[in-house]
Amino acid sequence: METLSPTAARPPSLLDLALPPDAKPNGARHWTGRAQNFAVAWHHAGTTGTRPAFESADEAMLIVLDAPVGISGAGSDAEAPPRSICILPPGAWQLDLRPGATCVVLSSLREGVAAGALNEPAYAQRDPRIAPVGPPWRALHAGVQPRIFSIDSIAAPKDKPRLKMLQTATLSINWVEYEGPRDRHALSPHSHTSFEQGSLALAGDFVHHLRVEWGQDADAWQDDTHARLGSPSLMVVPVHTIHTSEGVGPGRHLLIDVFSPPRADFIAKGWVANSGDYAAPEKAAA
Repeated sequence: METLSPTAARPPSLLDLALPPDAKPNGARHWTGRAQNFAVAWHHAGTTGTRPAFESADEAMLIVLDAPVGISGAGSDAEAPPRSICILPPGAWQLDLRPGATCVVLSSLREGVAAGALNEPAYAQRDPRIAPVGPPWRALHAGVQPRIFSIDSIAAPKDKPRLKMLQTATLSINWVEYEGPRDRHALSPHSHTSFEQGSLALAGDFVHHLRVEWGQDADAWQDDTHARLGSPSLMVVPVHTIHTSEGVGPGRHLLIDVFSPPRADFIAKGWVANSGDYAAPEKAAA
């Protein structure tokens, strides 16, 4: 794989996916987006249901939204209720989406692995500034059964009341959900130096504010971006890009931030609800 120049600014991926190109006559829809280290596969069952299958070398995360989803694989069967997050052991899995159901599968990508994503060409070159997925965190409750969490039973940290966070061995997510528009006077612009952030919108409209940090080469400077995306959509923020997301308009907003490897800084602060299920790999613990 070719390597991106360490001074280059990779454009953000802004995937508005309300009508993906592979929509079926029964209303079933599917799309996949990616970052350098992870893939996001969104499935909607349509009027007759669908049974997508996938395989992951590391633990995968399944987000179930509005209707139960059946899970089978590794000699086990389970049903995930609406508004749940499921952690699936490595291996091959098949999902059973009833009519109208929607779910998302998150998985890590090792170097050189293609995802068949809509934005696959953006990752023809590897960005050397992005830390690799690395060794997985060690699951302390290893087994073949999916672990299912109700998002409504997870308490947000006292100092971060809008965040509900979970991890797998190679991923972590923030579940951010609120009613009405976000307070424009309390946004949180920031950037990352060694990892990308995926922001997956699953309800509501958002304006993603993006600013490329200035370097010494003025010809590489870019205008600010204020991209409005609905749901579903995916934004992938490159390294060294200042960003913040603003839910706009009335109604419910649901934005899930995705990271790989897991956010060790958030885990250390006690913000990740299931961090006690994992031990850090030796490299991360050193």
